[in-house]
Amino acid sequence: MVRHNVIVIPEGKICDYIDNKFRNDTPEEYVRQTIEKRLVNEHKYSRDRINVEYTLNLGSRKPRADIVIFPKDCTEFNQNNIKVIIECKKETVAPSSKNDGVGQLQSYMSACPNCEWGMWTNGKEKEVYRKIINDKKEIEFVDYNDIPSADGSLDDIDRPTRDKLKKAYEDNLLFVFKTCHNHIYVNEGLQKQPAFFELLKLIFCKIEDEKNIPNPLEFYATSAEKNNPDGQLTVKKRISKIFSRVKTKFSNIFDANDEIKLKPRTTAFLVAELQKYSLLNTNIDIKGKAYEELVGANLRGDRGEFFTPRNVMKMTVEMLAPTIEERVLDSSCGTGGFIVNAMTYVISHLEKTMEKQLGKKKEDWNQEEIILYRTRISEIASNNFFGFDINPDLVKATKMNMVMNNDGSGNILPCNTLELPHQWSDEFKTKLASALGITKNKITNKDSIAFFDVIVTNPPFGSKIPIQDTDILSQYDLGHIWSKDQDGKWNKSDRLQTSVPPEQLFIERCLQLLKPGGRMGIVLPDAILGSPGLEYIRVWLIQKAYIIASIDLHEDTFQPRNGTQTSVLFLQKKTQGEMDNEATSGQMKDYKIFMAMIDRIGHDKRGTPLFKRDKYGNEILVPEEVETTSINSKTQETEVVKTTAQIKIIDDQTKDIPQIFAKWKQQEGIGW
Repeated sequence: MVRHNVIVIPEGKICDYIDNKFRNDTPEEYVRQTIEKRLVNEHKYSRDRINVEYTLNLGSRKPRADIVIFPKDCTEFNQNNIKVIIECKKETVAPSSKNDGVGQLQSYMSACPNCEWGMWTNGKEKEVYRKIINDKKEIEFVDYNDIPSADGSLDDIDRPTRDKLKKAYEDNLLFVFKTCHNHIYVNEGLQKQPAFFELLKLIFCKIEDEKNIPNPLEFYATSAEKNNPDGQLTVKKRISKIFSRVKTKFSNIFDANDEIKLKPRTTAFLVAELQKYSLLNTNIDIKGKAYEELVGANLRGDRGEFFTPRNVMKMTVEMLAPTIEERVLDSSCGTGGFIVNAMTYVISHLEKTMEKQLGKKKEDWNQEEIILYRTRISEIASNNFFGFDINPDLVKATKMNMVMNNDGSGNILPCNTLELPHQWSDEFKTKLASALGITKNKITNKDSIAFFDVIVTNPPFGSKIPIQDTDILSQYDLGHIWSKDQDGKWNKSDRLQTSVPPEQLFIERCLQLLKPGGRMGIVLPDAILGSPGLEYIRVWLIQKAYIIASIDLHEDTFQPRNGTQTSVLFLQKKTQGEMDNEATSGQMKDYKIFMAMIDRIGHDKRGTPLFKRDKYGNEILVPEEVETTSINSKTQETEVVKTTAQIKIIDDQTKDIPQIFAKWKQQEGIGW
């Protein structure tokens, strides 16, 4: 049994990551806590070398530096021995601010004789300086890409090697992505969407460079290059060569004549920001959150596109449990979150299978085995994973999401899925047929598209975007008007409705796309499941599919952007034989339905994280073990040590549902 240490946290306070003291929960504090976590988890600084709100002596003034770091071999923690000073501000404070900008940081560094490094950040912008004494015995501040890590060197700052690339931690990758995007937006005069796609070109170059084993990394910009025009041109030329390889490999995403349109100065800045991270090895949830928030902020349309929170996607995929052999589709793929989560789930099983076959853990695989693993992932992506969306920009973004997270772009295609299949574009049908291993003339109508084993989707919904095209409505039972007879039985008429919300038609289209016996998880507004006026939909649904589970989501699930009450419905398509038997006998098979209500979704209506509390309402803090570096006092060698911090736990019930569902499914004899 795990015992939690319960600490009462006063309202409006947070528990500091370094010293466990309570501090006011302010925008500045959010930036500082993020930096503190980065210092420990990415830079590997030991907590006992970090001081928070350290009082400095500047003549008659005694200001407090936000964070100071002492060297590994330091025995006296005084102002003379400070090695690094970090100042954290809220987003609205600019680096040029007279009182709170980089000038303040530099005055602090000047007052500390052995302080070599300083960093100023507002969470959106970052300035790093190295203090040197020039030939005239004067202090100079030289721009650098980053402060050195506890176990790193200056070479690692300017040109990291593969073994020194860092895995991003928590929101740091999101911070970096936002910083890069804002830099393009402000300095290049581009609108949000073009700025986003220019950033994605560089992200692709970064991934391609990481994969280019055994050649040394070329995605870098030294501090000297970043700070002079000739060096900036050198960086732009170097990255453009990588992009040439990217265009060849991903001709389905980039045109042959496409190029990086950023100025050399901007290119060098962005490369310097991204170069220290390993995008291949960073945890997929961290990458996914950073990427999908960036996509959502820049490509969100006006067609009811409210992207599903990652915890809901993960829960849904785990409950559907797709296998390596099954074909998986998201018919409204948006940013690609559902399809990436499904691919990740399958990859985890592939990894376990290969570890068992090879007799060793993934971290011990040799280069040949890693290449085999990545090749197999690409095969699975190209054969078994599909995503359709009406928005061509989201299709492009989803392809990039697949490559960044899963090493393969899959079959992500632009299509208005609700249209009649014979009206789907020739290009779409050609690519789909090729991936499915069929001829495109087999894709003719609603009865010839049952290609997929698993569908996981959140269709666009809402009365503001109704489907009114009679050609489209005519192919759906739910596009017709239904009425009750005297016996209370619902019957479909020959007359079409004047307009239908798209989510209602998507239920039917998804069942048409499923193989008999196939299963799906679909996010739907609760009105479909409970409104008396939509009873005919529920009647039609239980005739066509088994309702396996219904998960009622908290009302804040899609907040702060949308307050629609929703559920995730899990269905298994009946075979024609099963439907015929029920029609003949006049009786439907009796079965149980798994139901759950999620009361805690992990955030409130403003999108602010909510944390677990004890029965008295106190937030729960639990120890988290982190590896840092330290100097062995006897051998003077650097060694890795494990330290702990008190952290809060997100109050999220979606994590519990798949395990409970798996036990229920086993009891009910459900075979997937």
